[in-house]
Amino acid sequence: MYYIYFILYYDYFFCNRFILVLYFLQATRGSVKPFVNFNAKHDAEVLRKAMKGIGTDEDVILMLLAARSNAQRQEIKAAYKKAFGKDLGKDLRSELGGKLEDLIVALMYPSILYDAHELHKAIKGVGTEDEVLIEILASRTCDEIKDIAKAYKKEYGSKLEKDIMGDTSGHYQRLLVILAQVKKCVCSLIVFQELFAAGEEKFGTDEDKFINILGNRSAEHLRKVFDAYKKIAGCDIEESIKDECTGNLEALLLAVVKCAKSVPAYFAESIRESMRRAGTDDESLIRIMVSRSERDMLDIRAIYKKKFGESLYSTIQEDTEGDYQKALHYLCGGND
Repeated sequence: MYYIYFILYYDYFFCNRFILVLYFLQATRGSVKPFVNFNAKHDAEVLRKAMKGIGTDEDVILMLLAARSNAQRQEIKAAYKKAFGKDLGKDLRSELGGKLEDLIVALMYPSILYDAHELHKAIKGVGTEDEVLIEILASRTCDEIKDIAKAYKKEYGSKLEKDIMGDTSGHYQRLLVILAQVKKCVCSLIVFQELFAAGEEKFGTDEDKFINILGNRSAEHLRKVFDAYKKIAGCDIEESIKDECTGNLEALLLAVVKCAKSVPAYFAESIRESMRRAGTDDESLIRIMVSRSERDMLDIRAIYKKKFGESLYSTIQEDTEGDYQKALHYLCGGND
């Protein structure tokens, strides 16, 4: 989305004419935006004082860091290192605790490196955190996936695709690898007939067809395919996937479909699930709130309110508490 700013100024040098200047500025849909009067050195000093006084002033820390863009936080880290010879991330870990620590530490990662870190943790931890793999690989843009793969290789010394293959199997593995390779293309709408033949029209399911089409088409193209599919099949493609697939493959296919239709809607549902289970899934909640705060949190909030009849802000208030709740509210950006 772009906003157009019109600026008129009076030209004294060229026949006293008014000149119309058009500025095209890309408008983000994030709740967190760059702080206008930013001073990295000053912020570093404020954080140092908040951590080294009598007790830790959590309010100052979370208010400051949640009100800075990710790029600005990286400048603060550099200024902190230069001024005090210490790693800001390590100092924050030593001074904070619990869920607030997890959230603040997540904020301090460069965004692409944060995704790489979450993927590595999901693959190399005890067991595979399939929800993390599905969420990140299904929702990120092609350019983001490319950058994540580069950061992953640089940080962990192995290829993301190789590590995925070593920790997963079957059709689920194949679709994850396709998504990690980001070889999206736009082809003829004839593919909706292939999808129909792969699912509703036959006994059993041709998973390869679903995987090849959903993994190798752009979101824009897939939306057209889904419309055509519904006309010929008489149902949404999600219904066919639920009828024909199970387990992690079903979850991944559904995530790809939902993200092709609307990434903010996908995350609105994901946030709802993280807080409306038996106990809050704080890892998912933190990951989503941090990763979407500068991208599309305003859209997520609007869809959340429309779909669930209450604001995201109020749901956070009901499900969390203390400084952790305050930090989430700052990232949420307001009450609808």
